[in-house]
Amino acid sequence: MAGTKELRKQIGSIQNTQKITSAMEMVAASKMRKAQERMSKGRPYSDRIRSVIGHVANASAEFRHSLMIEREVKRVGYIVVTTDKGLCGGLNINLLKAVVHDIKNFVDGNIEVDLCLLGNKGSQFFRSYGGNVVAAGSHASEDPAISDLIGSIKVMLDAFQEGKLDKIYLANNIFINTMTQEPTIRQLVPLDPDEDGELKHRWDYIYEPDARQLIEGLITRFIEAQVYQAVVENGACEQAAKMIAMKSASDNAGEMIDELQLIMNNERQSAITQELSEIIGGAAAV
Repeated sequence: MAGTKELRKQIGSIQNTQKITSAMEMVAASKMRKAQERMSKGRPYSDRIRSVIGHVANASAEFRHSLMIEREVKRVGYIVVTTDKGLCGGLNINLLKAVVHDIKNFVDGNIEVDLCLLGNKGSQFFRSYGGNVVAAGSHASEDPAISDLIGSIKVMLDAFQEGKLDKIYLANNIFINTMTQEPTIRQLVPLDPDEDGELKHRWDYIYEPDARQLIEGLITRFIEAQVYQAVVENGACEQAAKMIAMKSASDNAGEMIDELQLIMNNERQSAITQELSEIIGGAAAV
């Protein structure tokens, strides 16, 4: 019966693990709803300001901001948004694979790359993988604020305006639905407006009070909105991926418990059968 005792102990351990993963699934589901609300509130502003920037970037303006000017690419920067914690399936590794593949294309063309990492998982990855990390931040995934992000991204924007970087890309996961999170990399600066039929021709605006003041303010808001939205989108992706991962872990634990219980029952049945055989054999011998 020693085997049965060991199986019972193993089943108890897995049941305890299942309770933990089930609790974590419920916590992730609750946090995901809050993260989705935060994401949904930010999307209209983020989309609209991108549309406005698209028109401004396509306008025949008397003032061209430095963040709107294309130049020969010799060095690029990546702002990579990952989670601070794990237990969220392949969410981070899928994004990091896409970033590494993108970086490799530049490195193969003798173009240097700088990294700004928002999230502990990205920092841990590039610490072992290698890369020129110029800025890093964390603790912004659950309840991010613009003030928590400005310091890290300002390093990259200052480098661009000083001519040290020629392009900056933003990499994060996009929330499609609870089951699907898609890694995406898009150009942040110089301004790269979405292709739109409305932007096929150039616009001519009258600026008040003046073009410089208005465009500088607008571009600042645009960059803040894009990075903030990337962080809240990634936060929603994290909770959705964590909920799915914990549900999968709970289901797998349930299957293991069923299999071990079947093995334990077979062990017990075999032991009982053997004892009965011994008793019958002893009685027959008497």
